[in-house]
Amino acid sequence: MINLKTLSKSELVQYVISWKQPTYRASQIWAWMYQKNVTDVDLMTNLPTQLRQKLKSEVWISQANLKTQSESKSDQSTKFLLEVANSESVEAVLMPDGNRNTICLSSQVGCAMNCAFCATGQMGFFRNLPVDGIIDQFLAIKKQFLTTQITNVVFMGMGEPLANYQQVVSAVRILTDPDGIGMSPKRITISTVGLVPRIYQLAREGLGCKLALSLNGTNDKIRAKLMPINHSYPIGQLLSALRSWVEITQTPATIEYVLIKGINDSLTEAEDLCRLLKGLRCKINLIPFNPISGSDLRRPEVSQIEEFRDILTQHHRVAPIRYSKGRDIAAACGQLRTVYEKTGKRLSPNPQKA
Repeated sequence: MINLKTLSKSELVQYVISWKQPTYRASQIWAWMYQKNVTDVDLMTNLPTQLRQKLKSEVWISQANLKTQSESKSDQSTKFLLEVANSESVEAVLMPDGNRNTICLSSQVGCAMNCAFCATGQMGFFRNLPVDGIIDQFLAIKKQFLTTQITNVVFMGMGEPLANYQQVVSAVRILTDPDGIGMSPKRITISTVGLVPRIYQLAREGLGCKLALSLNGTNDKIRAKLMPINHSYPIGQLLSALRSWVEITQTPATIEYVLIKGINDSLTEAEDLCRLLKGLRCKINLIPFNPISGSDLRRPEVSQIEEFRDILTQHHRVAPIRYSKGRDIAAACGQLRTVYEKTGKRLSPNPQKA
């Protein structure tokens, strides 16, 4: 049987045609799945009985299983452990902030990027999530918070989104489809460690979403120490791709800069960052490092963080300090890490990238 959530809208149309039904039935089914979050075909009451019987015999509709959740006492962020896509366990986070309610989605089980400041990278890489495994995270959280309007989505959870390129793009299309979840693409951000070919490709997809680059260093030596991906795609190539993104999409980029004590937080680094980004339309999010187990990295003092920020603002850069939400429940930036077990045994990570 086919999981309807693995189909694109055009693929669903073809199935509807093969069932000798008018094409508008595809939009009706799509809306039941993504707007009304229905997984029981019998509840799709505007479909004819014959079509519902056909659906029950040939397809099924996935949903996430909520295993556990924990709420931050400091900022009301909620971390979820969800079972999706053939019993894969991933973490997602709901982050309230005034009138904004942002869901942080995972795109992979584990991660192959091995960034020094990220707990997920310590796990190794298991596998990519299919599109249903991504979207079902969103739908499960929305179901838990029926009275809360979800305003934003960020692909900043477990995994590197652009290493699971096609499934993430498909998820964005569902999130923004008027017959689907119906979000504005401007409220969706894809974060990347810097897979240069995929940045060029994403710029031409016409998605209308935003792009955030995890930079974290102003020269290749520092960045490669923190992010091994820099050996494949050094800063020069990365910034060329980012400038192309801005030119093609006419959308400013976001630079994510994790401040780590004694490594990339000096005032000289702040000046270098301004020079490096000269002429690039972007916002710089300064993220004080969130401590993770097994790491000797430390967060800078508040005074150092503020002095770093002040230099950027003196150069007329928008550079807010983002103290990550959910730190007390290990839901902050770089902290997501789940222990994966099947039949009592820990899975062995697959070091190969997809």
